[in-house]
Parts: sequence; structure tokens; C-alpha cells
Amino acid sequence: MKASVRPKVVARDLPVIEKSPTGIDGLDEVTFGGLPKGRPTLLCGAAGCGKTLFAMTFLYNGAVQFGEPGVFIAFEEQPEDLIKNVGSLSYDIQKLIADKKIAIDHIHLDRNEVEEAGEYDLEGLFIRIGFAIDAIGAKRVVIDTIETLFGGLDNQAVLRSELRRLFEWLKSKGVTAIITGERGDGTLTRYGLEEYVADCVILLDNRVHDQLSTRRLRVVKYRGTAHGTNEYPFIIDQEGITVMPITSSGLAHGASTERVSSGIADLDRMLEGTGYYKGSSILISGMAGSGKSTVSAHFANSICASGQRCIYFALEESPQQIIRNMRSVGLDLQRWVERGLLRFSARRPNLYGLETHLASMHREVREFDPAAVVVDPISALMGAGVAGDVHTMTLRLIDFLKARGVTALFTNLGGGTAETATTEMQISSLTDTWLLLYNRESNGEHNRQLYLLKSRGMAHSNQVREFLMTSEGIRLREVYIGPEGVLTGSARLAQEARDRADRMLRDQEIERRSREVERRRREISAQIEALNAQLATEEHEIALLNREAHAREDQLSADRTAMSTSRSSGRDASPPSNLRISEQ
Repeated sequence: MKASVRPKVVARDLPVIEKSPTGIDGLDEVTFGGLPKGRPTLLCGAAGCGKTLFAMTFLYNGAVQFGEPGVFIAFEEQPEDLIKNVGSLSYDIQKLIADKKIAIDHIHLDRNEVEEAGEYDLEGLFIRIGFAIDAIGAKRVVIDTIETLFGGLDNQAVLRSELRRLFEWLKSKGVTAIITGERGDGTLTRYGLEEYVADCVILLDNRVHDQLSTRRLRVVKYRGTAHGTNEYPFIIDQEGITVMPITSSGLAHGASTERVSSGIADLDRMLEGTGYYKGSSILISGMAGSGKSTVSAHFANSICASGQRCIYFALEESPQQIIRNMRSVGLDLQRWVERGLLRFSARRPNLYGLETHLASMHREVREFDPAAVVVDPISALMGAGVAGDVHTMTLRLIDFLKARGVTALFTNLGGGTAETATTEMQISSLTDTWLLLYNRESNGEHNRQLYLLKSRGMAHSNQVREFLMTSEGIRLREVYIGPEGVLTGSARLAQEARDRADRMLRDQEIERRSREVERRRREISAQIEALNAQLATEEHEIALLNREAHAREDQLSADRTAMSTSRSSGRDASPPSNLRISEQ
């Protein structure tokens, strides 16, 4: 008997939770729109993780971007200190206060006074906050921090009741609130109760691994709506807060058929004569000194020459050093920097953790909106994490760039031949095109070779090419195969010299044979002429003989005719005198 299937009911016009956007890059994406509107959100974390700055940014963006005034209730920091602390982010809080878009109220609470009173009542706090809200028509409220507010309470039942009372009062005022709380020992907050009362709980974390600090954010709880549940790194710098939802990698990006030049004409010819696919990822791996950075600079130069922008993430060399070095191969990158088409972003790999590096790259790509990105070398990030983490980071970066249609070129320091080539981070399978640069030792010298190991979606050359760094850029030499395989460097020059000598000997032998044939031709021609002359003489003699024979025959014929005529007439006349003489 088949089980009955309940028809799916499509819900229409059902009430849903409204959301208040924070204006913080990435956080609204993680929360699918922002914080719950008209409800309190608990923002918890250890000291130094950025709780107060997150809360102040929420208020500032609300006032500036969304027209929602806000109130900041501080129990620990003075208003002037808060204003100075966010001044480094270019937040002009003084002006917003003067325009009645933000109000900051500092409330001093002494735990001893609370203990002496014996009874805890939040009515005075409600009146004070309510007055600040009504004074500017606030839509957003921040309370920093909740531990100071309830520091004098030890009774868990009373504490839970008062927490719930505070949260319900904020809801009744219709304001979107952020309440900050300190991280507890084994709990999200010090008391371990706040996270159960709040509708939304966001945990900030600042962890240190191998002496590298990384800030992370996680939405622990969000009642009534879907949200990102992973950990997301975020950065705090002079431009504010940026949260990167990098764990949401996808495979829905498009695939362009447009091509971009590699900047090396000979290499483009190996790629169907047109270069890489736009929006694809390219990996250039090889040992030190094989020319990875030079190939990358050619690509960046080509992008800028086409009038498009490029970001060059340098993880080992300074921009000035790269610009100087590339002049030796005929590339002037400084002109593109001055025109605003090329941006260098140089930082040491161990300056941040991997997630912070990735978050910084995300931000710069969003701001500069380049057509191409160069990361030189991606293997340097091994100093900021283990191979698996670097692999994951690179995967997320590739997905992010592909989603934006950005062509990405990565260099990787590694060894091995074409048969054993691999990368320590195992990222070669993530890229669409893979070039291996190899320094081959022969006859006491190193010679550079280029292998085009793969290029997805296009026919490509399988030839091993020697490439030279000249004052006019990289030039790939045509394949030269000797008796022992592909030859490069002095071995190629020596073999070419031997081949030229062999060709010279062959040419000389051919010339000698040609002269001998010509001499024989002349001799035979002379013999033929002599024989022809002899033959002509003999033919002439034969012709004379024939004429003489014909003449004799004609004479004999004439004589016979005459003789016949003579005999016919002698029958009636005397015989001729000569006949008579003969008879005598």
C-alpha cells in the first residue's frame, strides 16, 4: 500500500521578520539582510575583538546611510573617548551629535551601590534611555556592556528575569538594539544567560595561531530567519569593518569565450593564437629564477595596455623593486601606476593570518574593480598557514574572482619536472591553465624551458619551448630537437653549428657533383656534336652517292632510249658506220 503524500502548501503573504541593514560589508550578506528590526541583538566576544567598534559602526551607518538616528549607552567609556576611538575610521561623530542623529550617554554604575540598595530596579535606566530615544527619534540603540549593568546581581533567577525585562522593554520601544557582552568561561557571555534571551546572537573572536592573529565572526543564533552559520573572518582597518563570507564558495559563475593576451606573442600562439580565457585562472609554477614574476609582469602590462585595470599582489618583493626589475626586459610598469591602471598591494605573508589576507584581497578587488589580478607568489602564504588552509583560501579566492569575471594569475614556487610537477598546496587542479617554467641544466649551464601542461577548453601546443629574457621582453624559441631530444642553450648552439657544417659539406658535395655532371654534360654534348657532324657528313656522302646513282641511272636510261631509237631506224637504212667498221 502506497503511503499518501501530503501536498505542499505554498505560503503567501505570511508575516516575516523585517531586517535592519548594518551597512557593514559582508555582514548583511551573512545575515541575509541585516539584524532583526525592532529586536535586540547580542554581540559577544572577548576583549579586543571589536565589539564596541561594531556597535558604533552600526549606529554610524544607520544615521548616515539609512536615515535612522541612534543612541549609544556607555557604562565604561566616556563619550569623548568613544568619539576619538572611531575618528581613525573617518567617523565624524561630533557632527552627527550636533545634527541630533546620534546621542551618546554615559551612565556610571557602582557595584557597591547596587549591593547596598538590596533591590535591583531598571526603571531609572528605562527612563534615561527612553528620554535619549525620544530626544532624537532614535531607531537604533547600543548598550555597551551588559556586564556592567548587571554586575551587582548574583541571583540567577533575578538576573534572568531582569535580562528578559530589558530585552522586552527594548522591543516595546520598537528600536533595533545591539547589546554587547563579554565572553564567559565556557559560555558565550559571562553569565551564560543572555544568549538564551536574545533573538540574535553574534560571536566575535580574536584568535592567535602561530603568532598570527585573526578576527572571526559567527552568527550563533538568529530566530525566525535563515543565516550563514560558518565562521567568517573580518578585518578592522582605516576604512572600517569588512566581513568576508568566504566559506560560501559556489560553482555558479559564468564562463566567458572572450580572450585576453598573455602579453607574450609566442605564448599566445601556443594558446590557439589568442591567449587565455577572460575570467579564467592561470597558474605559473617553477623553481626560483625560472621567470615566473617576469611572465606575470608581461600579463599585467598587457592588461593595462588594453586600457583595463590590474591589481598586483606582491608577497615577496616591493613594488619599486618589481618596477625596476621589469625595466630590464623592456616593461615600463610605472606609467600604468601613474595612469591609475595598475595598483600594487605589497605585504609580507606573515603580517596577517590567511583569512585576513583573503579579506583584504576581497576588499581591494571590490574597490578597484580590476579586469585582472596577479598574486605573486601564492606559495608565500604557506608562511601564514598550513597547506590545506592555503588550498581552501585559494579556492575561495578563485571562486570570488570568477564570479566577478576577473582573470586571475597565480605564481607558485616549486620544483620538479613536467612528469613530477605538483604544488605543495595542491592547487593545480583548481586552475584552468597551468604553465611550468623549468631550468634545465646541461653542459654546465641552466637554460629556461616552458611547458604548457594544460589549458581547459582550448586546443594548445604540447611542445616544450625554450624562452629567453631579452631587452625587448620574453621570446620563445622554436622547438629544436637534436639526436638526444630537445636542445637548449649552448648545446643547441653547438648542435646548430654541427648541423650547419653538415649542411655545408652536403652543399659542397652537391656543388662538386653538379660541376662534374656539368663537365660530363659538356663532354657528352661535344661528343654528340661530333657524332652529329660525322653523321651529317655520312648523310651528305650518302646523298651524293644517291644523286650520282640517280644521275647514272638517268644517263643509262637516256642511252637505252637513244639506243632503242637508233635500232628502230636502222632496219631501213644502212647500218651505222661504226657498225660497219665493227664488221670489218
